[in-house]
Amino acid sequence: MAAQKCNGVGSHWRETSANDSRPHYIVVSALAATILVSLQAQSPAPKPAFAGQTQQPAPATPSPALNVETITTRLSGPWSIAFLPDGNLLVTESTGTMRTIRGDGVVSAPIAGVPPVKVVAAQGLHDLLLDPGFAQNRLLYFTYFAPPRGEAAAIWPNEFFYERVWTKPLAERRTMQVGSERVARARLHPDNTRLEEVEVLIEGAERRIVLAPDGTLLVTGADRFRFYDSDLDGVDHDFTDNPDIRRNFSGRVIRINRDGSIPKDNPWLSRATVLPETYAHGLRDPEGAAINPATGLLWVTDHGPQGGDEINVIRPGRDYGWPDVSYGFQYDARQTDGRKNVRVGNGATSMKGVEEPAYYWFPDIGPSGMMFYTGDLFPGWKGDLFVGSLTATHLVRLVLKGERVVAEEKLLLDLKQRIRDVRQGPDGAVYVLAGNSLLRLTPKK
Repeated sequence: MAAQKCNGVGSHWRETSANDSRPHYIVVSALAATILVSLQAQSPAPKPAFAGQTQQPAPATPSPALNVETITTRLSGPWSIAFLPDGNLLVTESTGTMRTIRGDGVVSAPIAGVPPVKVVAAQGLHDLLLDPGFAQNRLLYFTYFAPPRGEAAAIWPNEFFYERVWTKPLAERRTMQVGSERVARARLHPDNTRLEEVEVLIEGAERRIVLAPDGTLLVTGADRFRFYDSDLDGVDHDFTDNPDIRRNFSGRVIRINRDGSIPKDNPWLSRATVLPETYAHGLRDPEGAAINPATGLLWVTDHGPQGGDEINVIRPGRDYGWPDVSYGFQYDARQTDGRKNVRVGNGATSMKGVEEPAYYWFPDIGPSGMMFYTGDLFPGWKGDLFVGSLTATHLVRLVLKGERVVAEEKLLLDLKQRIRDVRQGPDGAVYVLAGNSLLRLTPKK
């Protein structure tokens, strides 16, 4: 078994095994995970800014017993799910493919027409979103990491995005052609076999993509450390002297119209040194995003470094702290001088002008896809927030009161699978991407 560090800039780990047929970049090392938990256990837990910001108790009324139906186990690094009007599911695989899945578990061949994808570290083919008029126009949106000009689609070792990038001086990094984060639009042919009219809408973000209540697209993107004086787990000095660097290159939420144009009310249009698509900044690796139906606001999950995974409520123009403020620490394993518990940025967990997370975890759980449940199949779940956990390998149920978490419940613990995405289906059931499987959750009768 060979351990590899870091699934993206989040603080989770990967493995390969001689008996495992899955691609080596998407499997998690039990040994490495144990080391990571051990390291974090030695770190002093940060003090919350308000009561209930972390470690909330289990709900008074637990979830009902669940029927867990396995639809298929034949996926390869699945990342996102969408529900087609014909009853099929559309799934992205981080390896660069899209497929349809029938209700009886038949998985299609790769859909043709997907643009070339560079798979390296946490980069690959990620989220997808159907246009509100998909039944008529067949339009969909997706996010991915594109290879630089002249480079073919391929799967690269992690070191080509980490060790061979962040160790270089900033001036050299800025000339390196590593690849580009993209949001694209295309039409899915009526027979579901190919994408047509593929068009890149914007570059600079490639994690989750959601439809805002006003019809614009909100897209999350990870910290682009390679473009400024930072690295995988931030810096150990104050980073407030040039806030526009963070507004452009830290993990962001960008906002665009569905044709790729910039909305005329984006928050930074009057500042020429901030990219016009920037909507909010100061995130690290926001791999989950969903609109809260009660308020219309975007909520995102965000990976901390060593500790400090967060849930944030996103408001336009706001700063969420990274890489200057964090509830996490720099990775002990990366300190060449043997230091431990090195704070990120200015060493503070809170700072004036920086939004507090609605909730955080310490140690990490590796939060990924998220959803608000609104269906009737689980009446006790209405209004609750669900988050997939990669590192802790369970499904998180969070009971809310306004923008505060009042209870936390861990579900699907027996699966011991990394949960990448969670979605509510048209039937009110909950669909989960766990490992290489697609699962359907219903109440046990």
